[in-house]
Amino acid sequence: MKLNTNYSKLEENYLFTEIAVRTKRFVEANPDKPLIKLGIGDVTLPLSPFVADAIIGAFEELKHKETFRGYGPELGYGFARNAVVEYYRRYGVELQMDEITIGDGIGSDIANITDLFEKGANTVLVPDPVYPLYKATSLMDGQKIIYLPCTADNNFLPSPPDCKADMIYLCSPNNPTGATFDYAQLKTWVDYANGCGAVILYDNAYERFIEEDDKPHSIFCIEGARTCAIEFGSLSKTAGFTCVRSGYTIVPMELVSGGISLNKMWQQRQTTKYNGAPYPQQRGVVAALSEAGMADADRNIAEYKKNSRLIIDVLDKKGIFYSGGVNSPYVWFRCPNGMGSWEFFDYLLNELYVVGTPGVGFGDCGENYFRLSTFNTYDATKEAMSRIDAVL
Repeated sequence: MKLNTNYSKLEENYLFTEIAVRTKRFVEANPDKPLIKLGIGDVTLPLSPFVADAIIGAFEELKHKETFRGYGPELGYGFARNAVVEYYRRYGVELQMDEITIGDGIGSDIANITDLFEKGANTVLVPDPVYPLYKATSLMDGQKIIYLPCTADNNFLPSPPDCKADMIYLCSPNNPTGATFDYAQLKTWVDYANGCGAVILYDNAYERFIEEDDKPHSIFCIEGARTCAIEFGSLSKTAGFTCVRSGYTIVPMELVSGGISLNKMWQQRQTTKYNGAPYPQQRGVVAALSEAGMADADRNIAEYKKNSRLIIDVLDKKGIFYSGGVNSPYVWFRCPNGMGSWEFFDYLLNELYVVGTPGVGFGDCGENYFRLSTFNTYDATKEAMSRIDAVL
């Protein structure tokens, strides 16, 4: 048999696996130390009761012959896809139901969409630092990667390069830096992609955190995006679906290459290799995207943003450069005293009993930077920042 040897190009230890290993080692050696985790971006507030009741009600239906359901449609139930249509309409974006598929989380679809592109034949633009999935998936597929440096000099927002590309990963608000494109900056990318026949794979997982009016909530708010972009949406961070697992992907009808519709290709891929998201999850999607569901989600987001303020206040006080925390649940900052990313990680863990995420784990340009997540309780975040404030 012939194996995909591109897997050998991957990092030996995935970033969050390495964090877990170091944290586990510390806890075993120091069981009495009060550890606070501000690392992995997993929500801590519970599901909206409105959403939970919808999911529970769906399971209740399955107990009765009259309302029992078997296999569902691989692309998603009409009621769930229509809920996405109605949600985007609030932002002035008109979608067709056939442009939407419901999945089991944004990460799966971002990875699986690459089935549409010939392995080893494309040039991919990947920001640095970046969410590790983009890089890993491109390496697995044997694609040529061009990294786009994201630094303090460009406010961690890359501009199109002089060279031609075939695929482009963008995430706004960004994970890990929290940087967010405005309309003009995103229009530059749309024009670039249309100009060279590239596709933008747009990770929109954190759009509900956007509070500034000059920042678009979807790439489809930008003229021309329907001919060059695929958007991935998630309910994990907005509505607390990290356990429930559901998201959606939008492939516009106008997205065509060489006379081939990417929308049709994606539907073929999903109906062949995916069995569809569970019915109760999709009832949860409808509830979460409703006015009532989003009102509850916004209340949770407001709580996380209180944690952002705690982090930012300390960084401001200490004069430490940072990005994010406004339109994003992450605060990205320069490590103090010239420390390296893993050096600062070990210092926080072993001396202050606080877990964060070393910036270099997101790419070479992340060295000397660090990410703190706001996904914890207010009291825990306050205590963590109190410890940091006392020693920096």
